[in-house]
Amino acid sequence: MAKQVLVACGTGIATSTVVNDAIETMCKENNIDANVIQCKVSDIPSYEETADLLVTTTIVKKDYPFPVITARSFLTGMGLDETKQEILDALKK
Repeated sequence: MAKQVLVACGTGIATSTVVNDAIETMCKENNIDANVIQCKVSDIPSYEETADLLVTTTIVKKDYPFPVITARSFLTGMGLDETKQEILDALKK
């Protein structure tokens, strides 16, 4: 069954597009079946029952029943390999 990955930023447009494209590429390269959904932070609660992972470029103050990975490294380039590995590890569980 496909993993549901939320990619969220403040507006659901700019920074999440960069991260969304990168995660889709990583999943293809690693043969991971994932449904990547780009959304706003305010949309996250509506996916609480179905999501397997949240990757966000902004601060999330709420606790969710799935892993939350901060992906600012996709924007800065600093620590990018570590963040990508963290995402892959979460998706392989």
